[in-house]
Amino acid sequence: MPANEIHLPYTRPQSEWVRGRPVQKVIGTYEHAALQAEIVMLLRSWALAGDHGRVGTEWRFRLRPAGEMVRPLVPDVAYRSYASLPRDASALEVATPSGPPTVLVEILARHELRADVDDKVRTYLRSGAEAVLLVDPTAETITVHDSEETRTWTVGEQLVHRALPGLVIDVGALFVRARR
Repeated sequence: MPANEIHLPYTRPQSEWVRGRPVQKVIGTYEHAALQAEIVMLLRSWALAGDHGRVGTEWRFRLRPAGEMVRPLVPDVAYRSYASLPRDASALEVATPSGPPTVLVEILARHELRADVDDKVRTYLRSGAEAVLLVDPTAETITVHDSEETRTWTVGEQLVHRALPGLVIDVGALFVRARR
């Protein structure tokens, strides 16, 4: 085990390294699960149709922000482009990639500590993620963090981001489908 890498045991639900300590992922409610499913369907359909890359849920990544230890984070939904993780990558490279997702989604839970969420956003961006989407089921918003700005989309708007070329997310429709 390398001295510069934090290793956590595989747990159910999975654990990640946040603010200098292991934190077990929050077990979601139906609302969380339905939003996660809707987002995965949108991203996988887009990724497969455009041959963009891989999309998965609860996919563990090993991240190394500059000058820091390698640590595990497990986004609710992750997209990794073929440019950063080629089609012919080994099964081991795909299973637990070194480096961040290209784009990831975290669905906020009411009892989740905001300081933990903010730390994860900073860690993903410092590690090279192109965008972090925070989905807020209570406010029915999607906030996108990238290296240049933070912007929030609301019901009635369509989310478009350069890290997801050609994908359009109708924010209101996403929340309506998840309530079914």
